[in-house]
Amino acid sequence: MLLTIDVGNTNTVIGMFDGEEMRASWRIKTDARSTADEMVLTFRGLLAGDWEITGIALCSTVPAVLHEMRVMLDRYFGDIATVIVEPGTRTGVPVLTDNPKEVGADRIVNTIAAHHQYGGPCIVVDFGTSTNLDVVSAKGEFLGGALAPGIEISIEALSARAAQLRKVELVRPRSVIGKNTVEALQSGALYGFAGQVDGLVDRIIAELGGSVTAVVATGGLASIVVAESRTITHHEPDLTLIGLDLIYAKNTRTL
Repeated sequence: MLLTIDVGNTNTVIGMFDGEEMRASWRIKTDARSTADEMVLTFRGLLAGDWEITGIALCSTVPAVLHEMRVMLDRYFGDIATVIVEPGTRTGVPVLTDNPKEVGADRIVNTIAAHHQYGGPCIVVDFGTSTNLDVVSAKGEFLGGALAPGIEISIEALSARAAQLRKVELVRPRSVIGKNTVEALQSGALYGFAGQVDGLVDRIIAELGGSVTAVVATGGLASIVVAESRTITHHEPDLTLIGLDLIYAKNTRTL
């Protein structure tokens, strides 16, 4: 089975694939201070049972964690074929930006998965530490996109800078017009970010010429916003893991 690992700034998502079928997944907190030896204890705990790992695919947006992941994979999984998505890795995704090397590996992985699942042109909206809107061409090229502060970061910044405001649970309030501070904050976060995404998607579609095959939401906070957005057409929480599975196959098919 293929072990896929997506290391984000806030969470690390892990999946087990049997062919193209994902058999299990886990979401854990990303800790940039964890050592390779600490990481392997976590992985062994999660993977306890009848999991025969035959391959590993990894992408990371956190350099410190990526370094320790390399050490862990070399020390404890050295006999298993491993693909790490980074500049030079065969992905099949042309990156049509000013500096392709600065594009996060997760955005490239999401591109190949979205094009494989939905065709193109399409838009991926990744709700994580930042909110990323990535644009995929009809040919599967990464065209660029838009980046905005993530939902949780925005709420944390607001509570840190405003003495009488605080962090709140991200759920739908009773109404858009909040009747207390908590509901007002929930309304601003939920409907505000949905409106932000819809506005950006409208502008991107207009720039593309008027139509896309799909607007795909992914990331840990996607489920909160999807129901409130008029432009998001699909929700695929495992998009990055699916992309890692595809890239692993592309890099090992001829080995």
